[in-house]
Amino acid sequence: MRDLNMGFRWYGSSDDPITLQQIRQIPGTTEVVGALFDVPVGEVWPKEKIAALKNEVEAEGLKLEVIESVNIHDDIKIGLPTRDRYIENYKTTIKNLAEYGIKVICYNFMPIFDWLRTDLHHQLADGSNVLAFESGRLADDPQVIIDRTKNDSQGYVLPGWEPERLAEISRLFTAYRDVDEAQLAENMKYFLDAIIPTCEQYDVRMAMHPDDPPRALFGLPRIYKNREDMLKIEAMHESRYNGFTICTGSLGENPQNDVPAIIREFVGKDRAPFIHARNIKFMNNNGDFHEAAHLSKEGSLDMYEIMKALHDTNFDGYIRPDHGRNIWGEDGRPGYGLYDRALGITYLNGLWEALEKK
Repeated sequence: MRDLNMGFRWYGSSDDPITLQQIRQIPGTTEVVGALFDVPVGEVWPKEKIAALKNEVEAEGLKLEVIESVNIHDDIKIGLPTRDRYIENYKTTIKNLAEYGIKVICYNFMPIFDWLRTDLHHQLADGSNVLAFESGRLADDPQVIIDRTKNDSQGYVLPGWEPERLAEISRLFTAYRDVDEAQLAENMKYFLDAIIPTCEQYDVRMAMHPDDPPRALFGLPRIYKNREDMLKIEAMHESRYNGFTICTGSLGENPQNDVPAIIREFVGKDRAPFIHARNIKFMNNNGDFHEAAHLSKEGSLDMYEIMKALHDTNFDGYIRPDHGRNIWGEDGRPGYGLYDRALGITYLNGLWEALEKK
């Protein structure tokens, strides 16, 4: 029977209450999806720090083959003259990661906000709480959202919301003022043309994460919202090393996106080496949503059809559960607790086993 390369996102022993030993105890979990969170964006990831992370993970009998994320400096996204230095640093980081067995780098090309929610503790009827997005609560001033997120983050640094970056929020909005979707896409092509030859040389695949949510916010451009955007990104640099993270939740936040069909197309042509499998539930007809348990009946996405699409296309990449509920009294990093993500892994592996035996 084919097993999934099932992973679990981990924030490191210094900043994650979840331990590697606990992750190892989740049946069917073989991979840790990790990163270096203390290296400033744009700087080279040192070999000694990569080695230390890899050794720590492997000491618990787990693998480290996917990095999420090597964030891209804003100068690259904006297209400033200084971008070439940061691109060279990125290429060196790719080489360093390859030396320690990294096969996939998940990244995004979203300006300023890597993701956005209006509530980090939306209460569900069963007493659990989840991340939620309600457009009516989206303030005109992004600083209101930033302050609310800081206050609700339980003291944890959330990925894509690093304090040093958000401290420059006014400057960043000014810097992005003249960057529309066409310019952002052009700057991304410049980046891909520069790094993909390095990826090909060192066998490291880039897997771009969708915009989350997949819509324009605060006037900022978005270029990975749907299948049409994916085709444009694919054409920027024709190589299997220019690929996608298919996040079922992010793409599924637009009900017009047929997520199983997207999987069949892009996994089928070997352009999606990494999957984030999560469910969401629409709260109304305005596109507002909250995160949900992974089960199909708990959300608005058909997780069986999603896993069937992966199975039918002989998916052999990496997969991990994504944002879960806070349940059973757990009160850690919003969306990234142990219990509900562990339940998600069990459910996804169960679907996979049934599909294998069908």
